[in-house]
Amino acid sequence: MNDTIKSMIEAREAKKAELIERSKKSEDVNELRSINSEIDDINGQIAELRSLAQQEEKAAEERKAADDKVKAEKEAEARTAAVDTAKIAENIADGLRSAKFVQGKGFEKRDSSKLGGEADKEERMAKFGEDLKERRSVTVASSDIILPKFDAKTIKPGFLEISNLIDAVSTLNLPGGESYTQPYEKATAAGDYTPEGADYNEADVTFGHADIAKAKITAYSEMTEELEKLPAAPYAQVILDGIQKSVRKKIAKEIMVGAGTANTIVGIFSAKADAIDAATDKELAKIDNTTLDEIVFSYGGDEAVEGQCVLILSKADLKAFSSIRTTDGKPFYDIKIAGNGGSGTINTVPFIINSACGSITDSKTTAGTYCMAYGNLQNYQLTVFSQLDIRRSDDFKFKSGMIAHRGSVFVGGNVVSYNGFLRIKKAATA
Repeated sequence: MNDTIKSMIEAREAKKAELIERSKKSEDVNELRSINSEIDDINGQIAELRSLAQQEEKAAEERKAADDKVKAEKEAEARTAAVDTAKIAENIADGLRSAKFVQGKGFEKRDSSKLGGEADKEERMAKFGEDLKERRSVTVASSDIILPKFDAKTIKPGFLEISNLIDAVSTLNLPGGESYTQPYEKATAAGDYTPEGADYNEADVTFGHADIAKAKITAYSEMTEELEKLPAAPYAQVILDGIQKSVRKKIAKEIMVGAGTANTIVGIFSAKADAIDAATDKELAKIDNTTLDEIVFSYGGDEAVEGQCVLILSKADLKAFSSIRTTDGKPFYDIKIAGNGGSGTINTVPFIINSACGSITDSKTTAGTYCMAYGNLQNYQLTVFSQLDIRRSDDFKFKSGMIAHRGSVFVGGNVVSYNGFLRIKKAATA
């Protein structure tokens, strides 16, 4: 487990234990509610950190298994090559020392006195002449006219195409559902002094609600029957897996940029994300040594600096963070890459890369484009109304020998906490 994540988990476990002890001693109902709420938040933070740690450990195990496999294959090839080379050399030496080829009889024992001498040469030339005179077929050399071709039995995977964001946000399974509504608290008015006999001050709690409607996401692919039956490499399985990958890739991006219109997910950057007050959006023209502090301290309410939040950004802007230097030329930000490379930390602040984000540092990015989001990932709700259904058919293009695969899933998503994310836009000028 990553040392940073481990220490963060231990700190929260210690805080949780402290709160539990406080709850045992407290008899105040309001205090108990506050403590239980804080414990729930800490449990969510611990679960999120453990999830990140599991992803990192899984990726490390996969890399080690792949490296061990490659190492074993290379060692086996080296041993085989050494044995083959020694055997060939031995056979050649034995043949030169002890045998000669006689047409129609194969190899016979040679007279060592003639080995390489003139008599041996004369005998061979005489025999060759007799064979030609009698019109015999004589083989003087052999070679493959067409070189053999060998295909690998595995298919090397490409680069990471699915943002880790899809597995980090809050998820809710509602099989067969059509929609889902999540209420959230906006604010509570403060009490005030009241003169004798006067009316009490209003202190109503204001609420909002996030609507999550069903959206259908599909993927379709075809392949020839030859591709399934003939190659040694498992093309068919990769194509089948590609259906799932394609759907997850779309959802991972829509969590950020979903339009929120009919049959679409509501993304964090969408104007339809009603839980976020657009007035809280922040504009940045560049990334410098104050950028991370500016983001972290701009998020949340006036009474606290929120912990366990994640910065979602593009790879280009992560590179910009890594390029910032101190006066003595050292990296200003300590960036650690975790797991499969799609996430990590910047000065201990967790980040996730998502290619749907714009880039503040890209000159082609227009002013007003959303480029980053910062907040607790549990503030986004991804609702699954049906599991991914993948089907195969040989009938659609039976005459052509084509095999079709299709996959579909019904999901919805929205921000479900008031100002649950701080959105960062690109400013007009630097």
